[in-house]
Amino acid sequence: MSLPQHPLSGVTVVSLEQAVAAPYATRQLADLGARVIKVERPGEGDFARRYDTTVHGHSSYFVWLNRSKESLTLDLKDPRGLEILHQLLDGADVFVQNLAPGAADRLGLGVDVLAEHRPRLIPCTISGYGTDGPWADRKSYDLLVQCQTGLVSLTGTAEETARVGISVADIAAGMYAYSGILTALYTRATTGTAHPVEVSLFEALAEWMSQPANYTRYGGSQPPRLGTQHATIAPYGAFTAADGKDVLFSIQNEREWLALCTRFLRRPELAEDPRFATGSARVAHREEINAVVAERIARSDAAEVLKDLEGIGIACAGVNDVAAFLDHPVLAARGRWQEVSLPGGATMEALLPPADLAGLPARMDPVPAVGEHTEAILTELGRTGDDIAALRADAVV
Repeated sequence: MSLPQHPLSGVTVVSLEQAVAAPYATRQLADLGARVIKVERPGEGDFARRYDTTVHGHSSYFVWLNRSKESLTLDLKDPRGLEILHQLLDGADVFVQNLAPGAADRLGLGVDVLAEHRPRLIPCTISGYGTDGPWADRKSYDLLVQCQTGLVSLTGTAEETARVGISVADIAAGMYAYSGILTALYTRATTGTAHPVEVSLFEALAEWMSQPANYTRYGGSQPPRLGTQHATIAPYGAFTAADGKDVLFSIQNEREWLALCTRFLRRPELAEDPRFATGSARVAHREEINAVVAERIARSDAAEVLKDLEGIGIACAGVNDVAAFLDHPVLAARGRWQEVSLPGGATMEALLPPADLAGLPARMDPVPAVGEHTEAILTELGRTGDDIAALRADAVV
């Protein structure tokens, strides 16, 4: 019996990508079976390859973002390299780039030029602040965008701000680029029209900031920084148990509040107290509630607290570090870790894509070495051995 085909088999993506946002978008396309040809600089390749060396000598970022791709090295300052890129685009379905502002236009790869000569090609541009407007020419990186959207001002404790611990602006932009490309592919299939896709890191993260933006615009002040506490729900946060471990729990409705008061805190009168009668009232009197909750949790070990809260239907969890996350029983029991090959012969454990499509296995092919597929791709394009050797000899390393 033949194996089922991946959903995007037959779709070719050419990507001039680096860092996180664009590689995350294209890796998700590769997960679904798209052929992703990653165009890199000769010699050094994507600079994310050198962010660190923690995964058997490879970057923890790069191996996460670039499995199941083909690596082609081209010197785009050489007219021959640019000619090969254009030849690739003639047969591509999608072109993704997150180059510096203006770089794509200088290479003759602007959206208007591509649309004129390749009307079925779907170009996707990932920028910092958009391709027009007053900040179109600014470089941007994840933390800069976290700062500009106000996210950093919401993250941390009352005394100190903090960055979000992952590349959240890059990830947001990569997710919207991925969904935008899927939408454009569907639209092209149903209408015959290829719509360009544009995503900026700033506008992607701005969307995720909508709730605190609404709160600030219409409430007159922004949500406070409260560490693990929730700015608009109480009680909701982490408390320290008798054994020093933290337990986080959340009260979402009046039924849960009543259960907490009567069956966990053993303080049924609190459920009738007008200071705590509504969600907004509980937020206004957060300190009083937290003091009662903290005293109760400090009398029991974390495992006992979690058992008691779960027993009355309250959502709760221990506060893991990353090592505990790696050994999480849900990931193990559901078989979410899978081996992926790395350049040089080593392997790593990688998480399966989170969206499971019933009956369709996930694609988890190797992470490519720099230029690993250059000769094969050039041969496929009709380049001769001598031509390939000359291109490689003249490449800027």
